[in-house]
Amino acid sequence: MLKISPSVLACDFGALRNEILSMEAAGADMIHLDVMDGHFVPNISFGHGIIAGVRPGCSIPFDVHLMISQPLRYIDAFAEAGADSITFHLESESCVEETIEKIRGHGKGVGLSLRPGTRVKELFPYLPLVDMVLIMTVEPGFGGQRFMQDQMPKVAAVAKACRELGLSMDIQVDGGIDETTAPIAVKWGANVLVAGSALFRRPDYGQAVAGLRRAAEGGVS
Repeated sequence: MLKISPSVLACDFGALRNEILSMEAAGADMIHLDVMDGHFVPNISFGHGIIAGVRPGCSIPFDVHLMISQPLRYIDAFAEAGADSITFHLESESCVEETIEKIRGHGKGVGLSLRPGTRVKELFPYLPLVDMVLIMTVEPGFGGQRFMQDQMPKVAAVAKACRELGLSMDIQVDGGIDETTAPIAVKWGANVLVAGSALFRRPDYGQAVAGLRRAAEGGVS
């Protein structure tokens, strides 16, 4: 199933809860929250306290993307803050298996992400353990970057591996997604589209979400 996930990195942070509620009303499927520590990536965004603060009153699922060096240390905090799913990076310093187990212990969905420079086959041993794979289509850390189409073979490789293993899994792409690139990502096998500027920079969020979904569905074969 195709899912649209607005990234709050591009929203008006002065009205964060209202921005999330507006995207929920616009028909988005989940909200993407990028947590950056200034170490794993060269930027700092926000932490679990902000997520806990905006969670009340929002029923849309929160997908928290941890772009941090030691995710295992903070799983408890983000789970308790209201994350519905937690995605962390294979390249982080934490043990992958222990981090997955910790997320599972909170009853949350588990996602595993790759930076553009990481070989996709490094993900394969963990596919049976997670609910979602996130293929970064930009270098993580900043919004507004150009879509890296050379990452699409990774999407196809994950989709193929999941079929061979009999796994039902979300394949998410994040970075440079708009009405032009969304159908490309979907054609290669992605079904969860993270978009920031393409949604939050439009005056009508309902039209923005519908337009992205319509464009993406044009890529469904």
